[in-house]
Amino acid sequence: MKGQKNESRFTDAAQQSAQVGVDLPMTTTVERPVAAEPGLLSGGLTSPRIVGVGTAVTPTSYSQQEVLDAFGISDPRVRSVFLNSAIERRHLVLPVPDEAGARNPEPQGDLLDKHRSLAVEMGAEALRACLKRAGADLSDLRHLCCVTSTGFLTPGLSALLIRELGIDRHCSRSDIVGMGCNAGLNALNVVTGWAAAHPGELAVVLCTEACSAAYAMDSSMRTAVVNSLFGDGAGAVALLAGAHPGTVASEGPRLLKFASCIIPEAVDAMRYDWDRDLGRFSFFLDPQIPYVVGAHAEIVVDRLLEGTGLRRSDIAHWLVHSGGKKVIDAVGVNLGLTRHDVRHTTGVLRDYGNVSSGSFLFSYERLLDEDITEPGEYGVLMTMGPGSTLETALVQW
Repeated sequence: MKGQKNESRFTDAAQQSAQVGVDLPMTTTVERPVAAEPGLLSGGLTSPRIVGVGTAVTPTSYSQQEVLDAFGISDPRVRSVFLNSAIERRHLVLPVPDEAGARNPEPQGDLLDKHRSLAVEMGAEALRACLKRAGADLSDLRHLCCVTSTGFLTPGLSALLIRELGIDRHCSRSDIVGMGCNAGLNALNVVTGWAAAHPGELAVVLCTEACSAAYAMDSSMRTAVVNSLFGDGAGAVALLAGAHPGTVASEGPRLLKFASCIIPEAVDAMRYDWDRDLGRFSFFLDPQIPYVVGAHAEIVVDRLLEGTGLRRSDIAHWLVHSGGKKVIDAVGVNLGLTRHDVRHTTGVLRDYGNVSSGSFLFSYERLLDEDITEPGEYGVLMTMGPGSTLETALVQW
């Protein structure tokens, strides 16, 4: 059976995470943290700030029931995975039905074409929305970093978008491919360094994931778990260190610190590899992943806060990757988070599914739309993905 050729090697780590699956406690009270004393945290006037965010999805959304109906899935085990996912709708571009109404699997070449088309289209929309929120134009852009794991392209998405949108040919660029759902924070870490080294120059991290181009259709539980979870989406975030001579916004949280934790014994737990039976690439997610991630969440957050004078209770805003219901529960239980703390994480999962590397930016956008952040408050951004890896960032408004 597919998915069993690499047995889990991290059962002990998984068992360290207890009580996962129990609902997180509910509260509507948000306590304002006390800011750390000056000097405890790094970052001066040129410390990069997040000055804009934007998101985009493909045009058509489907309920989980509609996806099951579209592919004629009747296996009760597979249906249960879909219908108990805490996901209501996802944006997808499904195969066009044939004369008999069947949606047949697409060959790998067609899927790569789909990735290129959707990633560029969504990416352009998210980038424009991000720059608009930042009060900037395409002409202000000085560095573009594109992130994706749903297809491989050479030249990469950054070059394609520069041509598509008529961005200055001298714009610096980078592409991060294949790092998976955690890659948005990996890119943010790197581009924060670029922004700090180029004060007054605008940089954007763009995560664009055409998950419709990474589907494998068969009757196995391996593909059922993946196909019930992911949706199309793109998120962009703009960074600026210091002041911009034009009209670019300078308000937004400062990026203070990053921390990572890789779990080498779980290197095979999340992967995108060639399926010889299907003749195409397909995802594999080990069912133990939520417990392993949960068991390591405290480790990476404690490392993030080490030396800052901050405690977890000082964090007003938690923006966690919408990796799936069990993943969110595992992280919440191990970090002592409430349902209110992860309201945007669960809301994004409900409305969009897991949109991979850009998921945390959908949550960040919802937090901004609430308009509740106060100067001096701290936030933690967290993503997780193949490696297996947890990535975190500490920000302050």
